[in-house]
Amino acid sequence: SVRLVNGTSLCSGRLEVKSEQSWSSVCEADFDQQDAEVVCRELGCGAPSVLQGALYGEVEAPMWTKEFQCGGNESALLDCRRSDSARRTCSPGKAVGLTCS
Repeated sequence: SVRLVNGTSLCSGRLEVKSEQSWSSVCEADFDQQDAEVVCRELGCGAPSVLQGALYGEVEAPMWTKEFQCGGNESALLDCRRSDSARRTCSPGKAVGLTCS
């Protein structure tokens, strides 16, 4: 499951993904517009309008270690294909911040 935290509403904030009972932030480099469309859909929000790193505060980690490869039509982010991230490290300021319209 996914959530947006530290934002002004349910439909904006820093993206976190839940896996095995813990929440992780997602690196900006591993996330794109198609992925954002899936997250906004999963949350019942409108289309993504802003996709920007470090918009909603620094992250202490943990960071998600996979790159999402959504086609854009999936109903949930974790339904998307994933591959190992090319970047082994991701600075905390590069966590995905997202606003859905």
